Amino acid sequence: MKLNLDIAFPSKPEWIEAVMGDFNAFLQDHADCERKASATAMSLVAKYPNRIEIIPDLIDTAVEELEHFQQVYAIMAKRGVQLLHSIPEDPYIKSLIKRIHSGIKERFLDRLLLGSVVETRGVERFRLVEEALEDPELKRFYKMLWVSEAKHGHLYVKMALNYFPEEKVYDRLAWWVQQEGEVLDSLVIRPALH
Repeated sequence: MKLNLDIAFPSKPEWIEAVMGDFNAFLQDHADCERKASATAMSLVAKYPNRIEIIPDLIDTAVEELEHFQQVYAIMAKRGVQLLHSIPEDPYIKSLIKRIHSGIKERFLDRLLLGSVVETRGVERFRLVEEALEDPELKRFYKMLWVSEAKHGHLYVKMALNYFPEEKVYDRLAWWVQQEGEVLDSLVIRPALH
């Protein structure tokens, strides 16, 4: 059983050029993304406490994302890069959230599948970063990250399959993959994860 789908549109070469051109800004954004990913998993626990089948996985995901934040922060500290004073709005996530269904059950499904799609994009982009880096320590770190994000992408689909028929999950996931590609294609390229 396939637990996630591939991305619809690969990142443009200009994206990795922007990241390598201002890697410190990328690190700041990356740290913010890890904090938000942890908070998102915990918000699902808070919003759906009756979904006991997935709470342990959500907690594990939240902890792992927070560990990633800690690791990114250590890299930033070594480079003398500070965290941003406040987390700026992410136009990518904002545009995707607008597309979440408003029905109670459908919203739950969409939140899980959106998690999968965002993690899958992270896999692609962290892999591009790993390939572009020359520093062996940073290369190892970003390889570990894209492997980890792949697990999270699978996990969110697996969670959805606890509650919804397979056909519904995969049809909606395919829709989300398409939406994500269109959103990404419409955004200004910047040294940020999304």
